[in-house]
Formats: sequence, C-alpha cells, structure tokens
Amino acid sequence: MKQIPLPIGPQPQPAFDNFLPGDNAAALAHLQDLRLPTAPVYLWGPAGSGKSHLLRALAGRCQAAGQRVGWFDAADRLPWPLQADWSLVVIERCEALSPEAQHAAFALFVEAGTHGVQVAAAGRLPPVDLPVREDLRTRLGWGHVFALQPLPEAETRAALRREADHRGIFLSDEVMDHVLTHFPRDLSHLMQLLDRLDDYALAQGRRVTVPLLRQMLQEAPPFRQGPAAQAAPFAEMPAATPAETEAE
Repeated sequence: MKQIPLPIGPQPQPAFDNFLPGDNAAALAHLQDLRLPTAPVYLWGPAGSGKSHLLRALAGRCQAAGQRVGWFDAADRLPWPLQADWSLVVIERCEALSPEAQHAAFALFVEAGTHGVQVAAAGRLPPVDLPVREDLRTRLGWGHVFALQPLPEAETRAALRREADHRGIFLSDEVMDHVLTHFPRDLSHLMQLLDRLDDYALAQGRRVTVPLLRQMLQEAPPFRQGPAAQAAPFAEMPAATPAETEAE
C-alpha cells in the first residue's frame, strides 16, 4: 500500500528576497534599486546561475505594483507585439533567437524606447559573443550587463539543506554527495529533484536514501523540458495568483 502525498502548498515564486546571490550580489543590488525606465539590463551566464529568477523577481515586483509586463522567450511564436502601457518587457534566451526572432527583438527595443518601456534580457553568452545581428547585439550590450555565476558547491549544499529541513526531510551526506556528483548543479533543477524525491519517499513510506533515489529514477527518469516544449503563443506575462503574490 502506498500513501498519497498531499500538496504542502504553492512553491515560493522567484523574488529578490529568496534569491541566493553568491557571487551575483552586484546584479541583485542593481535590479533591486532599478527605477524604471532606464538603460536596458542584460544578464548572462550558464544554466542555473539565476538569470530567470532575477528577471521573474523584477517582473513580479512590477506586477505587485499594478504594472503590466511582457515576456518573450526565444521559442515563442511571432509576432512579438509591444503594448505601450507595459512597464517592462523581458527577452529571454537571447543566444537561441532565430533570424526572425532577432528582427522582432530589435523592433521591441525600438518601440520600448519610443514608449518608455524598460527592457531586460538574458542569455547564456555575453552580448559580444551572441550569434545575433549587429544592431541587436549593440542594443543588448549598451546598457547594464552582468555576468552571473552559479552558486559555489558549499552554498548549493546549504540551499538544499535548508529546503530539505523546511520540508522535514533528512538528507544524509551520502545522499547529498550522490546528488551533487550525478546531477547538474543547477539549483532550480536540484530543487525540482528534491520535490520529486520528497513526494516519492512519502508515497513509498520510506526515508530518503541513495537506493530510494535510484529506484525513483529507474521508475521515472528525469525529464527536462526543452525550450520548444515550454514555449506557448505569447500573451502578457500572467500576474501571480493571490497565494503566489503573498509568497513573493
């Protein structure tokens, strides 16, 4: 007989106060102090360095103040229309922009400047190395550019330990070592793994161990949703629900 895990509650939404800065304190401070509109902001770094978290924190703050936000991912279908009453428009995964999406992104920059809309963007590469048209590269690079670094191992361990303690899970050093050795040290995906492991351990009525983790992965291998699967026809970035707003 297996127990059915009950949902604990909504996961905290990305916000400035739940971002673990590590070596990224300068970017965090800049976005916290940002007064819109100003020069564009571009964040770059590898997966798991906190780009999406910071952009969503900025967008969430705008929405909490009653402002409207537009959000475009490189895989979103065209066209990408800008609304004049937006306060912020975000362009994510700039390294993956197709030629058509590059044209749309450049048009967003032009229209945002005309209407006083703040632009924030992110990618895995610095502007100078992005495979994009030169005029877009210039726009992405002329404002405030921040290189983000993933959390060091000690801080990643501490973050996982805090989340596990919050859930009432005991993570032994053996489990922690196994997770950090066999999985990418991308904090967002590690948190998803911990979420799955928590549910699985409760359903099995067992404590969290390395054999349990292996059993879970054999039954349901990790699934990493690709950009195309995540993309949807563009709509204005949805506002947080009341519960999510409270979490922010």
